[in-house]
Amino acid sequence: MTEKDYAPQKSEGKKMIVNAPKKTINKTPIQTEVKQKKEIVNEKVENKKVKAEIKEDKKQPEKKPIQTKPKIKKTKAVVNSFNLPISTKHSKAVCKFIKGKKIEKAIDDLEKVIVQKKPVPMKGEIPHQKGIMSGRYPKKTAQYFIKLLKNLSANANLHEIENPLIKDAIANIGSRPYGKFGRVRRKRTHIKITAIKKVMDVKK
Repeated sequence: MTEKDYAPQKSEGKKMIVNAPKKTINKTPIQTEVKQKKEIVNEKVENKKVKAEIKEDKKQPEKKPIQTKPKIKKTKAVVNSFNLPISTKHSKAVCKFIKGKKIEKAIDDLEKVIVQKKPVPMKGEIPHQKGIMSGRYPKKTAQYFIKLLKNLSANANLHEIENPLIKDAIANIGSRPYGKFGRVRRKRTHIKITAIKKVMDVKK
């Protein structure tokens, strides 16, 4: 027996496989779906851009012209200081000493007090000084007052006050804290100085 007679079905199956025509796959529907998806995405992006532009138009309101308030010119300059470690009694004497003077003249006089060339008049059982009755040279108090008067001069320049004159100088006792071990109470003083524009007297 030959091989063809023994297994005729196998040879026929091989012939069928070889001769079978290949099927052609249509790719056109997939490509159309991809194009449709791209178009939908592009439309969404364009819609978002349009919405963003509309929001920006809404957020940008019309700018109103800024109205500047008229600057109120002040007629006086004030300097305040609290809890200074100086004597209240000396501070009251210095306040009386500088009241009614120009700021530059008051600073010049206090510098002379520090150098002991010009005493500050005081009341009480105080020794007499040259040229006046009773008086002293409170150096520490004068140093603090010079700092305050310099600040007062700067405030007067800021408010454009010409020829500033010291109108008020007030010294009040502050809260006195206890010292070490609570044996001594320290000195504390509040000071307020006011300066105004000097009014020139017009002769009739």
